[in-house]
Amino acid sequence: MRIAAAQARPAWLDPTAGTKIVVEQLTRAAAQGVGLVAFPETFLSGYPIWLAHTGGARFDDPAQKAAYAHYLDAAVTLDGPQLTTIRAAVADLGVFCYLGITERVGATVFCTLVAIDPVHGLVGAHRKLMPTHEERMVWGIGDGHGLRTHQIGAFRVGGLSCWENWMPQARHALYADGETLHISTWPGSIRNTRDITRFIALEGRVYSLAVGAVLDFADVPADFPLREELLALDEPSGYDGGSAIAAPDGTWLVEPVTGDERLVIADIDPARVAAERQNFDPTGHYSRPDIFTVTVDRRRRSAATFLDNAGPETDGPRRNPRNRSAES
Repeated sequence: MRIAAAQARPAWLDPTAGTKIVVEQLTRAAAQGVGLVAFPETFLSGYPIWLAHTGGARFDDPAQKAAYAHYLDAAVTLDGPQLTTIRAAVADLGVFCYLGITERVGATVFCTLVAIDPVHGLVGAHRKLMPTHEERMVWGIGDGHGLRTHQIGAFRVGGLSCWENWMPQARHALYADGETLHISTWPGSIRNTRDITRFIALEGRVYSLAVGAVLDFADVPADFPLREELLALDEPSGYDGGSAIAAPDGTWLVEPVTGDERLVIADIDPARVAAERQNFDPTGHYSRPDIFTVTVDRRRRSAATFLDNAGPETDGPRRNPRNRSAES
């Protein structure tokens, strides 16, 4: 199977333009015989690059609140027009897609990695388990619902977002679910991908694809409240891509690529996974479930569970049927 990391420049906080870029990348990949394309973390509609540079943790700060409102407004929903368009493109092109999005649920944004199958549509939506450092200012905490692998040809594919790739239990959950190809999405930096991509490949005896974006502060739109502060910084953004692909023995198929936009492509063979697991299978013959166990709760979490199935009271108080005789 041929796989690709779409190292591209996002349309920051512009979900309509961002959707167009995703479809263009999918089309380019399909023309080159690619069967799976992975996009960076929150590629649609953008990583919160302002937080680390503008005092993102200042409580009740008007500028930070205005920035969050912009960010929330640009986030997408799982059933919205952006993913509907992308699902249609995936179906038409016959290419499986892993895409990082900013998912809006009410007034909360999740860093979500969606998996889109050309036949079955949206088959996975993994909300990042633990936002990292300043990300906690804008992203909600995810759950285990998306810790699943998906069958793509001869491979079972799973994915994690950015720093949660360092969580041993999360990686173990995907290995135990049969993973043979691991997708790690990043905002874009070789410092993030140069070590862990090969580490995951060697630990899991899996193919390991890392994908990051290319982004500069000048890409921030003119109406973003903190744009001038970002442009005044005398430093590069640091989002230089770093996309790479490693083989199940930990060697590079494609070393980290930095600086430019491109499809990072490699051909992979399931027989190579089987060969490398001859001497180590992390959740198979080299595991000890009689000593070590990992329990993964894959239930979707919500703020409230309404046991009467009636949902929240949005239309005023309901009458108690047992009191109707007293009211008549």
